[in-house]
Amino acid sequence: MSINRHASGKRRIRDLLLQSDNRFCADCNAPDPKWASANIGVFICLKCCGVHRSLGSHISKVLSVALDDWAEDEIDSMIEVGGNSAANSIYEAYIPEGYTKPGRDASHELRAKFIRAKYELQEFLKPHLRIGSGKNAKQSSLQPSLSQENASSLRSSSSSSQKADGMVEFIGMLKVKVIKGTDLAVRDMRTSDPYVVLNLGQQTVQTTVIHSNLNPVWNEELMLSVPQDYGPLKLQVYDYDTFSADDIMGEADIDIQPLITSAMSFGDAGMFGNMQIGKWLNSHDNALIDDSAVNIVEGKIKQAMSLKLQNVECGELDLELEWLPLEQ
Repeated sequence: MSINRHASGKRRIRDLLLQSDNRFCADCNAPDPKWASANIGVFICLKCCGVHRSLGSHISKVLSVALDDWAEDEIDSMIEVGGNSAANSIYEAYIPEGYTKPGRDASHELRAKFIRAKYELQEFLKPHLRIGSGKNAKQSSLQPSLSQENASSLRSSSSSSQKADGMVEFIGMLKVKVIKGTDLAVRDMRTSDPYVVLNLGQQTVQTTVIHSNLNPVWNEELMLSVPQDYGPLKLQVYDYDTFSADDIMGEADIDIQPLITSAMSFGDAGMFGNMQIGKWLNSHDNALIDDSAVNIVEGKIKQAMSLKLQNVECGELDLELEWLPLEQ
């Protein structure tokens, strides 16, 4: 039953994407957008997706049309808005002097300035539709074509203090598949309730909690935008506690430079057959159990690795990284 519901949801999103106005990015008109902001209700391209992620999920909740699992309410929200034309009729109702809608080849700075003004600062809404902060914020002032969740998103954005000059430029996307943990540390009476937290730059994502299991299997995919000045991907495992602070169950720093350097050296991976193109070497000062190869696998650049968790008595974690260039 749940499988049929999932398939039905995917079809509803695909059908919405096939509308003529949704075949181009809502923010820069690039063709064939493969991402969406579920709470705003627009389809966007990968380059604009990176900017949306930097706004925070309270403003724009970004999902892949093909790769992510969509909740029913997220699908309903997209359909209720009606697509890019309906959303833009509100979010781009009035574009003042000083702003130009970016094209598909626009610089990151122009793209970021426009998107932040459009969704976070609400500078292009008609004045009577703008949502004020505090007691004067009323959902009833919104046009009916905006969903309730979208109204909440707008209200949150009005009180944000982030500035456009603090925008981060992204060079690509990193998909991290958290596969499983092995022999994790005990943090409750005899077991633990583990979950994994990943941090890259200012972004933090996490897996679901698996209860009472020291050998959890997640097989869960998490997406992160990679900033131009990226550092290590930081990983931490925690034990979930209901009535107290969650306990740390180990951590590791992941050097993503071998993956990114190899990917950029080869360019379009789809032009090559399956092959190894790089490697992150095991050493005494990293968490690798064995050397981790960077491979082209069916046109995708992937890197599998097994990590020995640090600063903890025991525990290992298996991951797979995949590089998604902005041009993809």
